[in-house]
Amino acid sequence: MRTATKRVYEGMFLVDSALAASDWDGVIGAIERILGRAGAEVLSVRKWDERKLEYEIQRKSRGTYILTYFNASSDKIGGIERDVQLSEQVLRVLILRGDHVTPEVMAQDTPLMLVEKQAAAAAAAAAEPAVETAEPAVEAAAEVDVDAGPVDEAADDVAGQDLDDVEADETDEPK
Repeated sequence: MRTATKRVYEGMFLVDSALAASDWDGVIGAIERILGRAGAEVLSVRKWDERKLEYEIQRKSRGTYILTYFNASSDKIGGIERDVQLSEQVLRVLILRGDHVTPEVMAQDTPLMLVEKQAAAAAAAAAEPAVETAEPAVEAAAEVDVDAGPVDEAADDVAGQDLDDVEADETDEPK
C-alpha cells in the first residue's frame, strides 16, 4: 500500500460576512473541524478580507475570505471540498498546492491587516497634539548668529567689487 506524502496547501474559504461578524469563533471552528476530519495539520488561519461578491451565493451578497495554510495528504483534498459543499457555514473553498509557500509568505500581512494598520496609524497621528504655530521656532532661529566663515567672506568680496572689474577679469584670463 502506497502512503501519500503530506504537502503544504493554501485554502481560501468563503463564508457569509454576517455569520463571520456574529460568530467568528464558530466559523473558525467549523473550518478547523473540516480540515481536522481530513487529517490536515493547520499551519495558519487568518481573516483575509471582507468584500462584496460579484454574484450572489446562497442569497448572500457579501462574503468574508479566510486564508488558511495546512499540511495534508493529496488524497484528502477531495474530502475537504466535499465537506465544504455539505457545510452550512462555508459557502465556497479554493485549495491550491502551496509548494512555493514559505513561513515568511504565511506571515505576510493580509489586505485587511494593512487597512487596519493604516487606520491605526491615522488615528495615532490624529491623536498627537498639533503644533501651535511656527513663530517660536522662527524667533529662536533669528536669535542664533550663524557665521558661515569663508563663504560669507567670499560673498562680501564679490559684493565690494565693481561689476566692470569682474567682467574684465573674466575676459582677460582663459579658463
